[in-house]
Amino acid sequence: MSGDKPALAYWRLWTDADGVSRQSLCRMTAFELQSIQPPAEPQWQGRKSRGEMTMMVTVLPVGWTGDWHENPRPQWIVPVSGRWWVESMDGARREFGPGELSLGADQNCREHQGRRGHRSGAVGDVPAVLMLVQYENGPGPSPEDFE
Repeated sequence: MSGDKPALAYWRLWTDADGVSRQSLCRMTAFELQSIQPPAEPQWQGRKSRGEMTMMVTVLPVGWTGDWHENPRPQWIVPVSGRWWVESMDGARREFGPGELSLGADQNCREHQGRRGHRSGAVGDVPAVLMLVQYENGPGPSPEDFE
């Protein structure tokens, strides 16, 4: 009934000690089986993030490309529909569709070979609809928060 403990993949865009943005595949594994509000049946719940956050929905038009920039704050990017891509300074490029999570945490990059932060854009012939959850204060979550 409850199933196996989940392990959810997400990509983390981060800044290394040299100020270069990179991407790493991470997993959320810190789930506990409990009721969110009794008498509801138990469900797998991850750790809560507390603090001031802003949520918004943004739409990337077909063909849209954002030149090199950093995420304004650590933020979860959750594709709702369509597809989008992100390229880090190390040359890695990833594409995301609905349900594929990305944590944008590439603040404090240093310019490297004319690049700073990341580039991103829409993929395909429909707009990419993204939900963003930005952390207003603090560094945002780290992989250790989920494992």
